[in-house]
Amino acid sequence: MEERKCVCGMNYIPSTELVVKKTIIKKPLFEVIDIHGHFGSLILGDDYENLYETAQIVDILKSYNIRHIINLDGFWGEKLDRVLKKTHPFNDYIITFGGVDISRLDEPDFGRYVRETLEESKKKGIRGIKVWKNVSLVMKDKHGRKIPIDDDRLKVIWETAAKLDLIILIHIADPIAFFKPIDKYNERYDELHERPDWSFYRDEYFGFWQLMEMQERLLENNPDTTFIVAHGGSCSENLEYVGKCLDRFSNMYIDFAERISEFGRQPYTSRKFFIKYQDRILFGTDFNPLNIDYEANFRFLETWDEYFDYSCKPKPPHGNWKIYGIGLDDNVLKKIYHLNAEKILKI
Repeated sequence: MEERKCVCGMNYIPSTELVVKKTIIKKPLFEVIDIHGHFGSLILGDDYENLYETAQIVDILKSYNIRHIINLDGFWGEKLDRVLKKTHPFNDYIITFGGVDISRLDEPDFGRYVRETLEESKKKGIRGIKVWKNVSLVMKDKHGRKIPIDDDRLKVIWETAAKLDLIILIHIADPIAFFKPIDKYNERYDELHERPDWSFYRDEYFGFWQLMEMQERLLENNPDTTFIVAHGGSCSENLEYVGKCLDRFSNMYIDFAERISEFGRQPYTSRKFFIKYQDRILFGTDFNPLNIDYEANFRFLETWDEYFDYSCKPKPPHGNWKIYGIGLDDNVLKKIYHLNAEKILKI
């Protein structure tokens, strides 16, 4: 019998014929604190000042009922000064997280550098620290070895954050499919075919579950530090696992930035998860001024709508699937939209 050929690839973007309820939500029921945004060079590049007008972006955000947004591109030193200048005079509205230069890890005064940098940055107004996935996945120490996120040499960062009452928002792993072969079985084939540099399926990288083991040790070994584990706790494809972590580590929170595509395709599981962990989930989108995409997030949280796009982009940016709303009650929505962020940020 002739083998059936698979129709796939970037040119296949099917248009559904399904007729279901469509709820348009331009403004959510309650005020929102977006815990995961980018206003600087990490996403936009070094010329970011010329790409947007801060006042105009703030007006757009307020039209979506965004009460505050976190800028994760603070970095340190002159880079921090630069981004704070760009977001001025809205630095009460745009709350900036800073960081430290982990490439200095092997320097003998790294501990002193971390403490002084974070103390100085806090005086300038940062409310937290962003740690990106380049730790563990990209960066190497002086011996040419990858730096595990639970490396003892990094402990000074977590201890100083606890002492200074700074939140750690940490990106540890990418979607599980990024750690698998780019073949016909990979559900993110189109995305990885377009961006093969996002693939971590090589011996030089830690495996996905190795990273999860490191994440667990990090949380366990630093109980006094508050961590927001970004992108659905690193494992939004497996909410049973994330739930077990939340049960085990009281210092762990999660956001769902750029992951409603995952949460929304498992609505029964997600609804139970959001209700059970309603005090530990923070609203986040991975916002940047050139990518304002809120409406699907509101629709996912507030409605019972079925089979809708998780992004306003014409081509699905992640997997080629639709999502469903989880119809959360008002008391849960308030926590996720802003109350949980208020609590841990002490706003």
